Amino acid sequence: MIDVKTAVNAAHEYIKSMQDMMGSSLGDLRFEEVELSEDKSFWLITLGFDIPKKPPKSRLEELIPISIAPTLVLYEREYKLFKVNSQTGEVEAMKIRQV
Repeated sequence: MIDVKTAVNAAHEYIKSMQDMMGSSLGDLRFEEVELSEDKSFWLITLGFDIPKKPPKSRLEELIPISIAPTLVLYEREYKLFKVNSQTGEVEAMKIRQV
C-alpha cells in the first residue's frame, strides 16, 4: 500500500497536469484533507486552490476611465476531491468538493 505522502503527490501532479483544461491558473494550491477509505482501497485527497473571479461591473467603473480605476480581480476558493488507488497510486477520480 502506498503512503499518504505518495497519494497526495499523485493528486497534486494530476491537477497540475489538468490545469490547461480547467480554464484558469490555479493559485495557492494547497493540500486540505486526507482520508483512507473504510476498506483501505483508496486515499481520498482534497486539494484547494484560488481561481480568479471578476466582480460584476459597477456603475462607478462605467463612469471612470480604466486607467484611473483598474479592474479588480477577486479570488474564490475551490476544492477538488481525488480518489487515489491505495495499491497503485493512480488517480481514479476527481470530483468537485462542496464545502
